[in-house]
Amino acid sequence: MCISYNGLRSSNNSAFGALTALSYFGIPSYRSQKKQSFTAPKTNVWADLTEREAHDVYVFLYEDLAYLNLTKHPKSNRDNFIFIVEALRPNKTDAVSYLYDAGPTPRRWAKAAVAQHMDDEPYMVYYMVGPLPISSESRTVPLEYVFNSGRNYVKNPVQDFVAISEYGLNIAENISDITRDLLGAVANRENPDDPLGLICWPRGSRIERGGFSLWFQLYRPGLGSGARTLLPQGIYAKVDASDANIDGWTVGQFYYNGVIYDTEEDFRAALSEPDFVRTPPNVDGPWSDTEDFESGPPGRELPPPVSVQPYGPRYRLDREQQYVSWFGFEFYITTAQATGIALFDIRFKGERVMYELGLQEAMAHYAGDDPMQGGLEFMDSFFGIGKTMFELVPGYDCPAYADYLDTRFHQAHKTHELPNSICIFEHTADYLLSRHAARYSVTASRNTYLIVRAVSTVGNYDYTFDYIFYLDGTLEVKVRASGFIFAAFYAQNSNKNEEEYGHRIHDALASSMHDHVLNFKADLDIAGPTNDMVRLALEPMTTTYPWDKPEVEDRNTMHLVEHTVTEEAGIDWPKNSGEFYLVYSADQKNAWGERKSYRITSGTGLGSTPHLTILNSTTLGDSARWAEHDIWVLQRKDTEPRSADPLNYFAPHDPLIDFTKMANHESLKHGEADSSYHGDLVIYFNLGAHHVPHSGDVPNTLQHTSASSVMFIPHNFNDRDPSRESVQGVRLQLKGTKNSGGFAGETSVNGDLRSRLDRRAGAQKKHDIKYFGSTYEQGMKLPLEAFEPDLEQYRSSEHAVTDLSYNGSAAGVWMQGDEW
Repeated sequence: MCISYNGLRSSNNSAFGALTALSYFGIPSYRSQKKQSFTAPKTNVWADLTEREAHDVYVFLYEDLAYLNLTKHPKSNRDNFIFIVEALRPNKTDAVSYLYDAGPTPRRWAKAAVAQHMDDEPYMVYYMVGPLPISSESRTVPLEYVFNSGRNYVKNPVQDFVAISEYGLNIAENISDITRDLLGAVANRENPDDPLGLICWPRGSRIERGGFSLWFQLYRPGLGSGARTLLPQGIYAKVDASDANIDGWTVGQFYYNGVIYDTEEDFRAALSEPDFVRTPPNVDGPWSDTEDFESGPPGRELPPPVSVQPYGPRYRLDREQQYVSWFGFEFYITTAQATGIALFDIRFKGERVMYELGLQEAMAHYAGDDPMQGGLEFMDSFFGIGKTMFELVPGYDCPAYADYLDTRFHQAHKTHELPNSICIFEHTADYLLSRHAARYSVTASRNTYLIVRAVSTVGNYDYTFDYIFYLDGTLEVKVRASGFIFAAFYAQNSNKNEEEYGHRIHDALASSMHDHVLNFKADLDIAGPTNDMVRLALEPMTTTYPWDKPEVEDRNTMHLVEHTVTEEAGIDWPKNSGEFYLVYSADQKNAWGERKSYRITSGTGLGSTPHLTILNSTTLGDSARWAEHDIWVLQRKDTEPRSADPLNYFAPHDPLIDFTKMANHESLKHGEADSSYHGDLVIYFNLGAHHVPHSGDVPNTLQHTSASSVMFIPHNFNDRDPSRESVQGVRLQLKGTKNSGGFAGETSVNGDLRSRLDRRAGAQKKHDIKYFGSTYEQGMKLPLEAFEPDLEQYRSSEHAVTDLSYNGSAAGVWMQGDEW
């Protein structure tokens, strides 16, 4: 709800500027109700490692892998070291036994990624360590069973990211005379944050013979600007990085204004030729600023409405176990370094709905006619979607009244805390959950839902992840994107095909079309683990009904036809929304004899969710085949817990997890003796957008134009709408009436007589107002922090995932963002 407050904060420029310089988070003092203690029914067996557990795993690995001569502070790219440790989530088979069958608590294991030399080549290698806590029976074994490649390692072509950055800087310095001539700027080694300097960033393409083929592009300004992906310059250099040793890399071609020059000398010589065509530089300015402190159109002198929660939360939260209960929904929360939030054991009204719901991978694939945009793609789990869940801004990212949870990850022998990186809150929408106006009454029910939210800033993009729970048992997964686009240099060259891939959006800047495809896993257990999936189609038909004759011989109409999904397959959203994708319980029915099910459908984003436009992507190889359809249905297996792995980024042509080996048209038949197609099914679904940025994406993409969601809606799961017992609303009975009186607007029999009677009764009575659910009372008092949280309490001093204590060696690229 919105409540006016007349103590307005000053909106002059100095106060507004001071406001933005502050950081803020504080628990509102108006939350005066004493919270009742609440305890989860079971231990969160999916929780990440504690700091103590991570420390013990590190110590144990040094002892158990002593033959590797692991070091804490690698000095060269030949040193072996532990990169990350985190929890290895239990197999579903073990967890379900614990949750539902009174089985033992699953044994706890850790997963470690180790930078390791094998056969004189650098690799990233996965191990599993356990059981935990560390004891005499603990051991370290290769983590292989979750990878369908048959191995637990990939070759690491990026041994030293700092050295790669230095290599780019050397390229820029070697052509400083050219950049000064064409761009009016040079690289500044002494101050890489120089806003007038230049930086040189690579776009890597993994090549099948090993290593990288790199194209470097010059950008301005220095690293101190968040807008650097809006400031590409039109000079590119190609580097043969196939040698595992960076000393063996060589600079080859240069590309400028649509022309390829075989060598640096050829490029330099061309500048003095009379037919050399120059392009204008792409120069920074106020146009890239994300804030406007000066403008003051009418209305900006007043703050906007905000949501408040005067009586405290209605959900219950066990912070230690990260367990939430809200109006029939119950679930556990956990996080992972690569993929961020995941939810487990989701139940509604005591019945099973999902075992697991969470992100698997987030991919962005670009297209363009220059060497950077033409092969650009990112797999963001590689950079760490969980590691970049930075502190949320109270009152902006989430309401001031939200509950905030801290998360952590373990890297470089340290536990890195991410304060207030998840928020949980209820929100009442600006539209009703349901309403109806009858002739003599009107009923309105507020649409209040629960949101679990996190924001991951992976390089230039900010992804807001929402898990939304509705009172009727619906779940929605929603992603919104903001931040700076990764733009292309606009050469203003009629011989180039720049308009084929985007729009001109500034003097020397073009947008670059790209697909965002984010893959999620939904392990549905609809009223139990045995489910089947059908496509319930709305199909036209012509038929004959005996009651139509003799006037109508044939009637054109429609009917429902069920098509059972019989094998593992990828499915796209149907034309004209002409099919319902239903996951049924095999044996559980509602009171009316209908099988309980949930429907899977595109949600409240911008139209149907997309899949990848590019067919058989040259860049991706086999590393992201899940992006080729909208949703997938698979048999669940303990050996296939994920659709992707972060290290697929290093080996796209031979990935650790090849999704085609998972979705391989295996029959969903329950067994040879059973003709049904019941089983434990997993749904993989994609969110995202076909993004063609335009001038409105400068400086930042807007979240309401980039939203995408999928909803899981109860379909005969309940006997009636369960929100009736939970919703808050009102029934307004009009003066002098006792019933609804049929349809609003209809003319009744004896209408004149009834109208006279109604007016006579109404003169003596008032409307009968009945509320269902609690209402607010008079005399509420709210402090300022209910509207503007205390900004001084924002805890973060830097939005960084690590201190780069490894000096950027080996897997240092994993610590960067989208712009690496």
